Parts: sequence; structure tokens; C-alpha cells
Amino acid sequence: MTHSPRGAPAAGGAAKLARARIMQTPGTAYHLEVNPVIPRALARLSDLADDLWYSWDRPTRELFARLHPGLWSAVGHSPKAFLKRVDQRRIDAAAKDPVFLYNFHRVLSAHDTYEEMGARDATAVRLGPEDHVAYLCAEFGFHESLPIYSGGLGILAADHCKAASDSNLPLTAVGLLYRQGYFAQTIDADGNQHANYTDSSFDELPIDLVRGDDGRELRVEVVLPGRNVSMRVWRARAGHVTLCLLDTDVAENAEHDRLITYRLYGGDRTTRIEQEIVLGIGGVRALAALGIEPTVWHMNEGHAAFMVLERVRMLTREGAPFATALEAVAASSVFTTHTPVAAGHDQFASDTIAQYFESYCADVGTSMPALLDLGRMPGGHEFNMTALAIRGSRYHNGVSRIHGEVASRTLRDLWPEVPPEENPVDHVTNGVHVRTFLAVEWFDLFDRYLGPEWIQRLRESAEWPDIDRIPDHLFWSVHQHLKSAMLEAVGERLRRQQSRNQVSESHLDRLLRFANPADPSVLTIGFARRFATYKRATLLLDNLDWLRAIVGDPMRPVLFIFAGRAHPADVPGQDLIRELARAAKLPEFEGKILLVEGYDLRLARRLVTGVDVWLNNPIYPLEASGTSGMKAGMNGVINLSIQDGWWGEGYQHGNGWAIKPAIGAPDAERRDRDEARSLYEILQDEVLPRYYDRAPAGYSPEWVRMAKTSMATLLPRFNAGRMVNEYVAKLYAPAAAQGRRFAVDEFAVARTVAEFKRRVHDAWPRVSLRVSSAGPQRIAFGDAFAIEVEADLAGLDPDDIVVELVLERVDARSGQGERRSYPLRPSDGVDAAGRHRYAIELAPELCGHLTYRVRAYPSHRDLAHRHETGLMRWA
Repeated sequence: MTHSPRGAPAAGGAAKLARARIMQTPGTAYHLEVNPVIPRALARLSDLADDLWYSWDRPTRELFARLHPGLWSAVGHSPKAFLKRVDQRRIDAAAKDPVFLYNFHRVLSAHDTYEEMGARDATAVRLGPEDHVAYLCAEFGFHESLPIYSGGLGILAADHCKAASDSNLPLTAVGLLYRQGYFAQTIDADGNQHANYTDSSFDELPIDLVRGDDGRELRVEVVLPGRNVSMRVWRARAGHVTLCLLDTDVAENAEHDRLITYRLYGGDRTTRIEQEIVLGIGGVRALAALGIEPTVWHMNEGHAAFMVLERVRMLTREGAPFATALEAVAASSVFTTHTPVAAGHDQFASDTIAQYFESYCADVGTSMPALLDLGRMPGGHEFNMTALAIRGSRYHNGVSRIHGEVASRTLRDLWPEVPPEENPVDHVTNGVHVRTFLAVEWFDLFDRYLGPEWIQRLRESAEWPDIDRIPDHLFWSVHQHLKSAMLEAVGERLRRQQSRNQVSESHLDRLLRFANPADPSVLTIGFARRFATYKRATLLLDNLDWLRAIVGDPMRPVLFIFAGRAHPADVPGQDLIRELARAAKLPEFEGKILLVEGYDLRLARRLVTGVDVWLNNPIYPLEASGTSGMKAGMNGVINLSIQDGWWGEGYQHGNGWAIKPAIGAPDAERRDRDEARSLYEILQDEVLPRYYDRAPAGYSPEWVRMAKTSMATLLPRFNAGRMVNEYVAKLYAPAAAQGRRFAVDEFAVARTVAEFKRRVHDAWPRVSLRVSSAGPQRIAFGDAFAIEVEADLAGLDPDDIVVELVLERVDARSGQGERRSYPLRPSDGVDAAGRHRYAIELAPELCGHLTYRVRAYPSHRDLAHRHETGLMRWA
């Protein structure tokens, strides 16, 4: 029996009625699937269907859609499922159709040219010829035809892989193959969300089962309490990148174990830890079984952190002591944290870890308390996967400038004596894959006016003035075309949704009177994302009287479109959906607030290319990055957002609107009220007047200017190519070099660093500093002052530490400071009490009221970061 792929009308419509008729017919029903025989002239359609390159190449997808638009929609835009079901007569006719064959060969030529791109680009050449990146993540959102993602993390992971492929970066991604991906959403007449899960048929996904030389399925195993669990390995191609997926649904496993990878983010804490063991430990073993030897290991979120433990186990089997193995593993590991929200950082009880890793400690030569300490936050009791990932890596980053600062503060206890702004947490701001999310209509217009090489020029500057070459009327025409297509898609979904909820045709016509594809002139504002409470989907409803005034002007109508899903266990998030549904039913908001069910990648692509304004109002600073606004901005949609996440870097005067966070508000209620007031003021004073200030040509020149500025400032900076380039420069290349250095001569450097850290941690409680000779309180610019310091090193060598003077000037009005540090020189010998002396003579380069302090911290030339140890002592 075959399973319906995600997106098929299996939960309703014609397919459901057909099955009902079959069930009512007497006798036993036997199932048979008849697959068409692909004509030789079109044989390479299978090559296109098996390469996720189609997820970012629209002409490839259009090739399948032209064959049978209805079937293409029914199979959820899955080329592989499509080729299994398309009618034989259609495929035979296409093989003789010169127009189809012409388009087919054009797509094949583009695909083959991309595949034959042998040279690495400027991003990838920073890595050595033998380097290879392993990228582990719990979800990947390449396309709706591979439903193993839930939202932003998965979409970002896939965009990372796509950009790596574009650069020919040697990267293999590792994830889990879920029988049930994230749920499909319906919303009933009362605004209640219903989660519907559909089993995927793996033979209709763009994946292949990996087999050994003997033709048998490749198996890898992980150890769980009292048993071994087997996994199959599946492989997907995504251009130049390979995606390996692990699946425990195999006959030799017990029923419980077959369900480990059944549902994305499903089950209880037992399922979660077992999924993460399969991902982290199983992922390392799968790569080894495939003969892939990564030199850089990237944990994209803490779900994959058990990878650290497996790599340590492998090195201890080569004879390395546990501490040495941990240093060697961490040297080549990268960890990215994606959220400041506590629920996004998995934690497990200590006795759970002891249950699952009892035999591990004996394997690697460590104790259970020592293992538990790897995953404990200082002062905590549970095993925290983020803490394990941090301690098992030397390169860490948040996903925007603001988030990097927030993460450095949130994680400061892992470097307890180091000021948060100086600890090793860096940031790489997210980006989105241009070829995936920029509408093809913009591609065509850019090719015409900017030349086909425009996409290669994107990263040449922080801004992109070429956009001004496009005539305003053509720019507006493209936007209106995309808006019309978006309204058409929204209307279709709402008709299905409201029909199921027993809404009459006349009522439906009233609901959609402003969402008219034939006349897309109404200002349309979109909000579409996960319905988590911190994203505040209902902030717009804070003051209904003010909102009534904004939407009530018949000469300046406004349409708000909301879409998004709440996790099935997130009751407060589902309450937000109900609240929006209730507001949308109020007579004054009917047809002006639309709540669309079934938010998915297809709807997301329509919304970010078709609305006029993209609304985002999270609680500051809980939006780590956000990428939907980037997608909207690069499509000429104007952002209206809280200055959080990526918009803290993206916003500049003239490319959108920013709501300043009410950081000083005394409580959450006052904060929401203040920020809602700013939102209403921007809508009534800026957005509506500018949009409806139309010239005789029918559009607002000032609106077009702002939309162009949005494109020009956001496309070059917030694309995934720039993001991956930063990962390589700031994280991958240093990690590869550090990993090689630590591995030579049987991990000699790793042994040295492990021993150095042991020595300084043992001695540090007894290390002390004292300023024995302070400088004057006032000097003239250009004059120098001298400082002498006595240091009790508790048996450490002077070369084991750095003593430095930290000079700071703080602006009394802004509170912003400028800080500079200067090392002190050690003097020869020690005094009678065994104290070492350090001195500096300094002529400050700053004027004004300055403060200075003296501190010491451990130093070793082979540390990845100068504050890696987390130790510091102030005089």
C-alpha cells in the first residue's frame, strides 16, 4: 500500500471521496500502483527529479508543472512522485512536443552546466583541498516535496546548503528522515487549530537508499539502554552538496525504536534524547561508514551536540586520553545557537544521561560526574545540550549582531570571569538564498536592465545602486503582478477553508472583497510566521479603537493577512490564533483581517513576494534573527518591524520602518502598549499616506523609491552567499586549521593544551594581583604614566598568563564606552614572597575622564580564543 505524499488531497477533496466509495464497495480491495514508462527522449527527467537543485530552479519545476498542472499540485510539487503518477499518454505526447523538448533541453543544459562547475569560488578556496565540512541539523527545509522541516531553522539550514553548493564548498549535511514531517494545519470556524499528520512514502521523496558494494542496505548502529538500534542511511543530492538522512524504521528494530525518527519534534523527552543520539552519534557513524572524513564539524543548534561525545570516543580508541580527545574534537568544531528563548535549548535530567551513557564512560576513560559536567551550566543540575555544544567546540556564533550580544550574555556563565562582550561568542547574521526566494519575475527584469551577471555583483558592495536603472512603472508592474498572484493563492485557500467551515458564498465574497486579484490596489500588510507568544501576532489588536480608525477610511482601505502555525503543545500560541480569528469576525474588521490556514513554504513564497508591507513585532531581544523579512525586502516588500534580530542591522532611513523597542518599560503590559502605539502611529502617519499618495500613473513614486531602496540595501547584505562566506572566513577555515594543528604528532598540541588548562584551573583560585604603584590622577595629553603590579602566580610560569591594563572612556550621555587594552611587561625574577612584577609606561591616546584597571588571564599560543579558559583575575 502506498502512502499519500505531503500536500496531496488525501485529507479531503476528490481523493477522500474516492476512497470512501471504494470502502463502500463489497469485497476485499487490493491496491496496485501503475507507473508510467518514461520515454527515452525524456529519460533524464529522473535526474532532475532526484536533485534538489529543482528547489531553487524554477524552470525545472515549471517543466513538470506544464505536463499536468493538476497532478503537480496534487503531489505537493514533488517531481519524483509526479513521475510515478503522470498519465502515459501525457508523457508520450511530451516526448514528441517540440516546445516541451526545447524547454527540457534548456533546463538540462543549465543543470549540467551547474553540475560541471569544478572550481571553487572565492568563498570555498579559503579551505584546503582536503577539507570537508559536516553540517548536522535536526531539520532541513529545502522544499515542500521533502517534508522534514518545521520552520525557520530548517529553511535556514537548507539555504546554508544551497549557498554552499553555489560556492562548490565541500559540505555534507546530516539529518533525520521523518516518516511524518511537521503537521499540516487547519483552522475551524472558532479559530481552533487542528494538526493533521501525513505519512510520507519514502520512494516518492528525492532520496535514495545507500547500499554497500554487496548491494545490501547500509546500516549503522547506536547503543541505547539494553539494546542496539539500527539505522538506514538515505542520500539526497542538492547540487554539489550531499544530504545524508538517518531512519530507524527498519524491521530488525523493536516497535518503539522504529518510531524514533517517525515524527519531527514529536513524542516525549525519551523520544527527544533518542532522536538526538541518532542525529549526533549516528550521524558521525554514518559519515564514517560512507568514507567521509570531515575536517570541520558544524552543529547547527544543540540537537546535534552528542556528535561531540562520539568523536571523542573515536579518538580515545586511537589512544588519546579523554581530555586530549576533547580538545582535539573541539578544535575543529563549530556551534551555532539560534534562539535566546529557553525552550529552544534542550535539557535532560542527569539520571537520564546516566541511563543512556553508562557504558560510554567506561569506553572513553572518564567518570559519569565528569561527563555530566560537560553538559551542565554553572549552578545548574540538568544536562544542557547547548552547554555540551559550547564545551565541545571552539567556534561559537549567534545569528545576528544583536543575538550575538544576547547570546554572549546568556551564556556568560560558561566563561564566568570574562566580561560577556569579550567571551568567545561571535555572530554571523543569517541570510536567505536568492535563487530560492527572489521571484522569477524580478530575475527576468534584472536580467533585462542590469545584465545577466547582476547576481555575481551582489556581494561587491554593501548597497546596490543598479536597481535605479529600472523604470518605476515597470518595477511597480512586476510588484502588482506578484501581488495579484498572491491574492489569488490566498483566495483559493480561504475558499477551501471557509467552505469546510460552512461559510456561505455571499459571506465569502464579503471576506475577499479587498483581496481582489483583478484589482490589487488595496494596501496589503502581511504577517506570517510561527505563532509563538514572543512573536506577538496580536500586538496589532492592542487598541481596537485606534485600529478601527486606521482601517475605516473607505478612501484608504487596508488588508491584513495573517498566517502561521503554533506547535501542537503550545496552548498560548494557539490562543493567539483564536484571538485573531475572533477579531477578524468583528463587523468593522470583516474582510480587512484575513487568517489563512495551512501556512507552508508555498504560501510563504507567495506572501513574501506579494504583500506591500511585511509586519514583524517580536518582544525584544527574543528574535534571534528572523529571515522572512529578508525575503520580503529583497522582493521589494517594505519592512515594518521592531528593531530586533536582523532588522537591527538591516534598517536604515528610507528602506522601511523601525519600531524602537520600549526597553525601559516598567512591565510587559506597558511595553506592549508603547510599542503598539508606535505601530499605529507609523501606519497612520507614514504607511497609509505614502502608499495612497498616487501619481496619475496609478502608483506612489515615493513608495516605489522606498521599495527600490529596500531591495538595494538588503539584497547585497542578507543573502545566503554572504552568510556562507562569513562562516568560511570566521569559523570554518580557522576550525580546519586548528583541527589539523591539534591532530599532528598523535595529538601533541591537544595534549599540551589539555595539560595547560588543567594546570591553570588547579592554580587559578590562588592567583592574585595587586597594583603596587599607581599613576597620577591627572596628566597632559602626550605625557606617560607608569603602573607596577605584583602577581602571585601560584606556581604558574609568567608565560602562562597575560597581565594587561584596560583603559576605558565612557560617554556620560550615551553610556557607550571605548575600551583599549595594553599588555604589561614582566620583570626578571621574583620578590622575597615569590611574587612576580609587571610594569607598563603608557601615554594614553584618549582625552577626557578615563578609568583603568589591571587584570590577568591564562594565555597559550594554541588557544582558539584568548579567553577560551573563562578565567580572569582583576587587581
